[in-house]
Amino acid sequence: MAGHSKWANIKHKKARMDAARGKLWSKCARAIIVAAKNGGGDPDANLTLRYAIEEAKAANMPKDTIQRAVEKGAGTGDGAADYEAVRYEGYGPGGVAVMVDVLTDNRNRTAPEMRTIFSKVGGNLGATGCVGYNFEQKGVLSIEEPNASEERLMDLAIEAGAEDVALEDGAWTVTTGYADFIAVKEAIDAAGIETLSAEITMVPNNTQILEGADVAKAIRLIDALEDHDDVQKVYTNMDASAEDLEAATA
Repeated sequence: MAGHSKWANIKHKKARMDAARGKLWSKCARAIIVAAKNGGGDPDANLTLRYAIEEAKAANMPKDTIQRAVEKGAGTGDGAADYEAVRYEGYGPGGVAVMVDVLTDNRNRTAPEMRTIFSKVGGNLGATGCVGYNFEQKGVLSIEEPNASEERLMDLAIEAGAEDVALEDGAWTVTTGYADFIAVKEAIDAAGIETLSAEITMVPNNTQILEGADVAKAIRLIDALEDHDDVQKVYTNMDASAEDLEAATA
């Protein structure tokens, strides 16, 4: 978890400087459409939709755009595209595990494109399940250290159902089970504590330490995958020193 936290915190700080907001909103809208199509348009009864809406709000997506996506998926708006959820798994530089969640309307187009992205940095796409066994679905909230004291955050988070609160590299990481994520997030929000990020993600049970050039190559792979229109989330078990991570993301 520690390595995941270190990389995740740097990734989210980097994401704040990204100019590709339109692409991010498009990915959020696609996730909302699929969630509403599969489980209905009521976020109180559809937890997957609730989480998709929360991520869209975190990306500052306008409320009316979110609502249109919900209506489109639920079948009450203009026709929804027929997206399919696919998970690709493989290995990046240094043998690091990489897992990619995709929503695509053409699997035959997306699969070879994923394979090409992996191969360009010396990685390879693997069989389903080749790395997935090493990940667990969790809620993860990151909070910059000055925004909350340990005692206050521990009391709030654990009482609301969090599994763990840890400090690393100037940021608190609050980990929750899938079903407890909203309750913990709402408790932290209600206390007026600002979060750096809050998401449902796949957390590795074991990490792979990379150094030097392999760190930069792995981040190039992750960036290329995240830039693909069909890709929703990219997960990795990469760990590296703060210095190597900072140098690779500078």
